[in-house]
Amino acid sequence: MTLAVALGGLALAIWLYLLLGRGGFWLCRERDGRESAFQPERWPSVVAVVPARNEADVIGQSLQSLLRQDYPGTFRVVLVDDGSDDGTSDVARQAGVGAPDRLEILSGTALPAGWTGKLWALQQGVQHATNAGAPPDYILLTDADIGHASDNLRALVSRAEQEGCVLVSLMAELSCTSWVERFLIPAFVFFFQMLYPFAWVAKARGIAAAAGGCVLVRREALERAGGIASIRAEIIDDCALARRLKAEGPIWLGLTRRAKSLRPYGGFAEIGRMISRSAYAQLGYSPLLLVGTVAGMLLVYGVPPLLALFAEGPACWLGLAAWLAMALAFQPMLRFYRVSPLWGVALPAIAAAYALFTVDSALQVWRGRGGMWKGRAQAMTGDMMDGTTGGT
Repeated sequence: MTLAVALGGLALAIWLYLLLGRGGFWLCRERDGRESAFQPERWPSVVAVVPARNEADVIGQSLQSLLRQDYPGTFRVVLVDDGSDDGTSDVARQAGVGAPDRLEILSGTALPAGWTGKLWALQQGVQHATNAGAPPDYILLTDADIGHASDNLRALVSRAEQEGCVLVSLMAELSCTSWVERFLIPAFVFFFQMLYPFAWVAKARGIAAAAGGCVLVRREALERAGGIASIRAEIIDDCALARRLKAEGPIWLGLTRRAKSLRPYGGFAEIGRMISRSAYAQLGYSPLLLVGTVAGMLLVYGVPPLLALFAEGPACWLGLAAWLAMALAFQPMLRFYRVSPLWGVALPAIAAAYALFTVDSALQVWRGRGGMWKGRAQAMTGDMMDGTTGGT
């Protein structure tokens, strides 16, 4: 009983810290909100770089949303087709028929050693955007499955100019319609915010993070930071880029409804693969951190409901209080995704699924299939972990 009380007290203390001392991450206050009234004297030039590999089902809709941007400054789009075999380029050309002068389609070259596929595509796009004509003031890095509201670019640039940011990123609103998505997707963003509280991201000496689906960067700051090449082997490339850029100036990250994922997720396994792709990389490929993370998740998410349901006396009440605290913390994210608040009670089960995905991520790396994405295994292999860098 003494051990149960101690575990319940520790779990509750952790949740109280998360609620009160972790930058208010759970409140979801950092959002792009309404369009800013700020108007720069001159709207800077922007080039959007879109890496695409077998994205024929969504690339047309994504490009059309970019080409319809209500942006007063010079704006063009560069699509880098990274070896697609599903007709991605053909769909992209059809999408750009109405704006041929604003869309360029590049055929990506073979992936060199030491690069992940997405970053090599971005590198080619950024190089082309910089060298073909006048270099742009900003570069918008956006995924091929993201749809943008017509005022999204104007809002991004307005914030960057008004606040002097070298990077402004939006966490795109993900698909959340099926029961599997409702079970896993709000928690994905919730856990990301817990790791990287958005309020701390904006602080001068805080942590650094970005969401790779929508990232606006100042070109000169990107070049000073070493460009895309400086993060060429990173699996969690968006946060790696944010760390590099934060050394150059302020950065900002927030939730949005202006950028949305266009592709619904299939089932449990597909979402699991998305999470497993980078989970072990987040732990630095460390078996020790893996064990510690799983044990920590058991304490923080597993102990409270076990005590609340099966213990008695103080241990039961401590477990119940911790369970209620985590359910409360989850509510703002559930509201953002317009799903039932009752999912907050299920957070222990959701966390258990994420623990399994994390273990699976490590297993995939150990099997030489880590970071699998679009048919490529991109995570570090054993010899790379011994001191060299790279990716496949």
